[in-house]
Amino acid sequence: MLSVVLIPLLPLLAVLINGVFGRKYLKESAHYFAVGAVAISFILSISLLMQMMSGAMPIDVTVYSWVFGGGIDIPIGFLIDPLSSVMLMVVTGVGLLIHIYSIGYMHGDEGYYRFFTYLNLFMVSMLLLVMGDNYLVLFIGWEGVGLCSYLLIAFWFEKESAIKAGTKAFVVNRIGDAGFLIAIFLIAQQFGTLNYLEVFDRAHQLSTGMATAIALCLFIGAIGKSAQIPLYTWLPDAMEGPTPVSALIHAATMVTAGVYMVVRNHAIYDLAPIAMTVVAVTGGATAIFAAPIGLVQTDIKRVLAYSTVSQLGYMFLGCGVGAYAAAIFHLVTHAFFKALLFLGSGSVIHALGGEQDIRKMGGLKAEIPVTALTFLVGTIAIAGLPPLAGFWSKDEILGMAFKGGHPVLWLVGMTGAFLTSFYMFRLFYVTFTGETRMEPAVAHHVHESPSVMTVPLMILAGLSLLGGVLLGFPPEQGWLHDFLAPMIAGEGAEAHHDFEIVDLALMAGSVLVALAGWWTAYTMYVRKPELAPFWAARFRGAHTLLLNKYWVDEAYDAVFVEPSKRLGRAWGVFDRIVIDGIVNGVGRLTTSGAWLSTWIEKYILYGFLNVIGYSNHLGARVLRRLQTGYVHHYAFIVVVGLFLMVYVILWWHGDNFSGLLVPR
Repeated sequence: MLSVVLIPLLPLLAVLINGVFGRKYLKESAHYFAVGAVAISFILSISLLMQMMSGAMPIDVTVYSWVFGGGIDIPIGFLIDPLSSVMLMVVTGVGLLIHIYSIGYMHGDEGYYRFFTYLNLFMVSMLLLVMGDNYLVLFIGWEGVGLCSYLLIAFWFEKESAIKAGTKAFVVNRIGDAGFLIAIFLIAQQFGTLNYLEVFDRAHQLSTGMATAIALCLFIGAIGKSAQIPLYTWLPDAMEGPTPVSALIHAATMVTAGVYMVVRNHAIYDLAPIAMTVVAVTGGATAIFAAPIGLVQTDIKRVLAYSTVSQLGYMFLGCGVGAYAAAIFHLVTHAFFKALLFLGSGSVIHALGGEQDIRKMGGLKAEIPVTALTFLVGTIAIAGLPPLAGFWSKDEILGMAFKGGHPVLWLVGMTGAFLTSFYMFRLFYVTFTGETRMEPAVAHHVHESPSVMTVPLMILAGLSLLGGVLLGFPPEQGWLHDFLAPMIAGEGAEAHHDFEIVDLALMAGSVLVALAGWWTAYTMYVRKPELAPFWAARFRGAHTLLLNKYWVDEAYDAVFVEPSKRLGRAWGVFDRIVIDGIVNGVGRLTTSGAWLSTWIEKYILYGFLNVIGYSNHLGARVLRRLQTGYVHHYAFIVVVGLFLMVYVILWWHGDNFSGLLVPR
């Protein structure tokens, strides 16, 4: 279908137009093509979603045969089914709002056209990732979003910190991608194809060991892309990029690619219980590991960054216990409220002229009321208070973990929920309430963001407010669950059941935990603000540990980075002394033996060539005599040749010549 192909093609055309003509001709008008292309892709995505909702069969479109021969055929093809249509709505819908927001946020930037070129290129890559019908197209999109992540994080390349952050993201993701590539090789070896539908139909043929190996290798790729332990360190540093980048790539879409990939491959994961346990434990550990760091961070975007790492952990926890629909549900709601929070932080930074330290804010509620109100909606949503979106999706994951026989993971998730509520309300209160701590020069220029930035905030706030109820109510049986049921329901914890007293108890416990986090933050930062420095001094060691992020980056530098640098320097010495020494020695030997080579060239080689040349000259003169151009000369030569052939035959056979004519 043409509409399927146009969804990634239109942003690609915008990339080409802005990339070629943006700098010289379009400049500040580059957003027209960028936003327009994404808007049309969003409309086409809605039409595909409507088709899937009407009960249409999955659409598998083959554009052209790409790799073929040797018993394998890999096309460039797109698969539209309930899962990919949901992801398309997230990517194009949230992506469109962020593109519109970027018009105001990036206004006046020298790289305006370049920013929208990179942003559209990211959209193309992400669309390939979620639309591809085979693992190779998925891998192209997977690597494409990694490249765009580097380009956008390091967008302000005049800042050394931005360059380092972009490089770090690129290198860390390559580690995970190596495992992902091994998984693709194993799938090709086992099935002789990389097509999703063929692989999933025959997945039951895999042994448990091979299914586990493939699932774990796939998950290694997900760990890198979705910032899970131990490859999470790149995401907080990625906040060096412009705020719309943080919202689009590192909150709403790219970091959720790993979750999508695991859910897409649920047919393989269902055969590998060990891999499922690894996924669940890694997700739970990441959720509880990253959340405490957000308690003490002072950069408004870094608090949200560690929150993203923690929330991604909940999604993998859901995948690991078999709650695939719940994981996608949380992926969607997280896209709403986390994009809202990042864009809200960008509005704050825009109002304060680039300030990101929350210790230099305060009292902003009266100055930027729209930003404050929408940020509060996002805060309540992520904290898990009803009836906002985060409550329904996160509570569902925790409930399924408990009912699926994983009480420890449930307790870990509940602890993370308390910490999430606490640090998010802390962020809101320190930023928007209390006495102002702004510099006088900054306070004088504080202003609300333009409507091109606030309207996307209001739309996302509405989605954060109502999205959970519209998509996931009643719990475990909402619209999204029924829509995804043909693909992923009925396995593990995903089976529907009637609402029981245990569900009500778990829901009440989740609400009480979220309220406890809010009350603690309210007490420490509104009612008795002197408590915060008191407890920080009382537990100075823990505060320092969290403020320095457990010194994980420093440990990685000591264990991996610096030894690699020393190895590189040692190899440089070897290269200079040994390799260069051999090359230079051969050069000196050649120079010292120049007289010998000259003598050989002059007297032997030239002489030999002259003899050959003279012989060729004589031969050419003789042959030229034979090539007269007269037909009767050529006839004479043919007759003489035939005579000579007959003479040779008679001479060779002698008396037995008659045997050539008469059979014996």
